[in-house]
Amino acid sequence: MYYTYAITGLTLIISLIVNREKTLKAVKIAITKFTKIFPAFLTMLIFVSFILFLFPDEVISNYLGHSSKSISVFLASLFGSITIMPGFIAFPLSGILLTKGVPYMVLSAFTTTLMMVGVITYPIEKEYFGTKVTIIRNIISFFIALSVAAMTGIFFGEIF
Repeated sequence: MYYTYAITGLTLIISLIVNREKTLKAVKIAITKFTKIFPAFLTMLIFVSFILFLFPDEVISNYLGHSSKSISVFLASLFGSITIMPGFIAFPLSGILLTKGVPYMVLSAFTTTLMMVGVITYPIEKEYFGTKVTIIRNIISFFIALSVAAMTGIFFGEIF
């Protein structure tokens, strides 16, 4: 992780040398955007911490980790399908769950369905795309997410 910070700092310095005005403008935009998402990020972090405090590691591992992998993937994909959460919160949450013993395959199912399937956003999608297209898109996205989870399981040696 420190390499990423070092490379970012180095490229920022190079950018300052090349074009100081553009770099300062970009940094100002980044700070503005960060201050806009920080309250949501902090709220979600507190919420996730509270949930992780309420549910012991054994419960999380039992339902999403050490029980049947197919059931774990299915539960994670259902939860991801009905949850609305931005990626900048979902991925750190996945990192926390990974430390709790949840397999990559299950995390893949969760994050992929979270980004691709929208059960809660169905009414809005229906208005723009129509009922048929929305249902077909969500079903196809769900199966693509399950395929991605299976490929992740194969890649990380969690299947076979």
